[in-house]
Amino acid sequence: MPPYISAFQAAYIGIEVLIALVSVPGNVLVIWAVKVNQALRDATFCFIVSLAVADVAVGALVIPLAILINIGPQTYFHTCLMVACPVLILTQSSILVLLAIAVDRYLRVKIPLRYKTVVTQRRAAVAIAGCWILSLVVGLTPMFGWNNLSEVEQAWIANGSVGEPVIKCEFEKVISMEYMVYFNFFVWVLPPLLLMVLIYLEVFYLIRKQLNKKVSASSGDPQKYYGKELKIAKSLALILFLFALSWLPLHILNCITLFCPTCQKPSILIYIAIFLTHGNSAMNPIVYAFRIHKFRVTFLKIWNDHFRCQPKPPIEEDIPEEKADD
Repeated sequence: MPPYISAFQAAYIGIEVLIALVSVPGNVLVIWAVKVNQALRDATFCFIVSLAVADVAVGALVIPLAILINIGPQTYFHTCLMVACPVLILTQSSILVLLAIAVDRYLRVKIPLRYKTVVTQRRAAVAIAGCWILSLVVGLTPMFGWNNLSEVEQAWIANGSVGEPVIKCEFEKVISMEYMVYFNFFVWVLPPLLLMVLIYLEVFYLIRKQLNKKVSASSGDPQKYYGKELKIAKSLALILFLFALSWLPLHILNCITLFCPTCQKPSILIYIAIFLTHGNSAMNPIVYAFRIHKFRVTFLKIWNDHFRCQPKPPIEEDIPEEKADD
């Protein structure tokens, strides 16, 4: 018998589907833009493509799995664990790629003359591969044993049951809060976020320092270069800010769950935190469109070339004859 879905769950599912319908096309558009515009082929935009791939996966994979978990089907413990792990992998990938983007922007302003020889597309690809491999290791750690299986098995055996435990699939039932707080948050989320803040502060300091130098007749190009870098750095710092704003509430709730087990967490706060984490995947293409000129122009070109309804050109068969008569 299929599980009963309440009106509240139906509303939750509707909002999740809406986020997915914005996130997937928006981030596919980002990937498409980088593919068709040669000006978007440098290392920074390679990292942005990796971020977009993770966001597409959030909309196409994580949100459907989150809906499944919300319905709470009865599954084997390890099946539920497999359903819960993708979001950990994709979140970690996003954090590491954001860190790579911050380092990339720092190098652009710290060593502008040597940047292109130091940061090549090949090295960017290696960095992206490293981010994803490390994300797989961090996100799949619960599958290697750091999970709630022992607690669930004790309850399963106490009820006189045998075999692998069958549970109502819920994230907190299979994922250890010690893993989420001590390992995931305190090691792989919070330190990279703090490091990125320090890097962007240094980037803005270096750019301001260059822009505040006395402008001479020969300094037009450096001024233009650092002015452009300042605009892009502001946009990417905004991406980082939105990511932190979207993910920190859920991690704070996890800390409350671990350190204050008796504390009551209002369901509405939990749902808002979940919506923020998933909604973050839909925010980046909007930021690119409004803040980065190259993306905005390319988005419009793709729209005009492939999606805009173009009126049929007028039939001009008789025009040459008219011209001949003239």
